[in-house]
Amino acid sequence: MSVLAPSEPALTPVYSYPDALTHVPTHYCPGCTHGIAHRLIAEVIDEMGVKERTIGVASVGCSVFAYRYFGVDFAQAPHGRAPAMATGVKRVEPNSLVFTYQGDGDLASIGAAEILHAAVRGEPITVFFLNNAIYGMTGGQMAPTTLEGQATTSSPDGRDAATQGTPLRMSELLAQVDGAVYVVRRSLHDVAHIRRAKKAIRRALEVQQQKLGFGMVELLSSCPTNWGITPEKALEFIRDEMVPAFPLGDYRLPGEERPESSRGKRS
Repeated sequence: MSVLAPSEPALTPVYSYPDALTHVPTHYCPGCTHGIAHRLIAEVIDEMGVKERTIGVASVGCSVFAYRYFGVDFAQAPHGRAPAMATGVKRVEPNSLVFTYQGDGDLASIGAAEILHAAVRGEPITVFFLNNAIYGMTGGQMAPTTLEGQATTSSPDGRDAATQGTPLRMSELLAQVDGAVYVVRRSLHDVAHIRRAKKAIRRALEVQQQKLGFGMVELLSSCPTNWGITPEKALEFIRDEMVPAFPLGDYRLPGEERPESSRGKRS
């Protein structure tokens, strides 16, 4: 006589692959949080049901191959010019959701003029700005966002504020521009902050959907390879060193007047 096994309870999936990501292994180093940012953006695109009308613009830097990883239409911009290209795409396809995905070397250095003037014009695009305080793809040189005292391949003794200036805080800068309507800074160093980052990503795309103006979400990100530390220590570096230098919070929200202070509302 055969004995029937008890029926197994139905399993509820706790993880699924976002439809807005391709099934292509990424080139990112172990511990890099670009992959987390990609997944959050893809999840939001899926949840909003906007995959078929979303267009991304890839930067030059570690994220140069973003067009391989997202399952949406994509364009590749020259170094720093993603906001200018996104402006053209949005004006030709005004009913599309257009976003750029840029690192700090791309956005805050060679692309500083493009991002500033896109905000000045109030271009209705969404910018996702990954800030890891260093040039990643080209060997770990000092970036505009490198912290004071932080050692890099081009500042081996640490960034000296007297001769090399202080970190450029893009969220505080762009929040002063009248055309910017949504500018926030979040982090990717732990689960709680990742959840807050996802909410900000969705809000930024909703701002564009509502045709309110320019939006940017800055995400503090890790670069364990060029920082020369383990992935675990890299997350601690974000928490202990980067967050104090780049305070998290909302720097500009829809309906608010231009802030008199460059300081955000701490979250």
